[in-house]
Amino acid sequence: MGNSGRPRDHRVDQAITAATRELLAETGYAGLTMDAVAARAGIGKAAIYRRYSSKQEMVFAAAVHGHDLQAPPDNGSLLADLTALAKVIVGHLSNPAACAALPALIGEIATSPQLAERFTQTFIEPEQAGNAEILRRAVLRGELDRMPDIDLFHAMFGGTIFSWLFIARHDPHDLPDLLARFTCAALQAHLNQDRDRPPTPTA
Repeated sequence: MGNSGRPRDHRVDQAITAATRELLAETGYAGLTMDAVAARAGIGKAAIYRRYSSKQEMVFAAAVHGHDLQAPPDNGSLLADLTALAKVIVGHLSNPAACAALPALIGEIATSPQLAERFTQTFIEPEQAGNAEILRRAVLRGELDRMPDIDLFHAMFGGTIFSWLFIARHDPHDLPDLLARFTCAALQAHLNQDRDRPPTPTA
């Protein structure tokens, strides 16, 4: 993200987000341009580039979530935390702007190593940090005996929701509860199995 050296004007942020969402609904992802967003928002295109390095980054921030994710609240248990996390992700991915943009956007990210690296730094790493906070709390509560692999957890949890919504196209109403219960049981069973497995004999 660019840095103008000046305090951010959140009215401009809101105007960019609103314009991007409106244009996604009107033209779809393929028809959306930075020029059109700037004109709809009533700002110069330079104001967008001070915030986002590309159309893809701008669209993801407007349609799914921005750069600054809030730390996930402590709901008292791993199951409750995972349920809350799943509800947030379902909300992010099932809104109309995300539905209009994400399939094509993910395709572009997949074919561009530079774009993928930028997205990892800008969006994926903050998501993983939030996931890690939830799992760390579970370890401190004694619900897990150690941290699972964060990359694997993030890909499994978010990837399941993406597949459910965009590939299987199931109704997401019951998904947060189902996924949270399944994931909680799987984490506890997997880590306990690893803990109880006898050591591999050495030569």
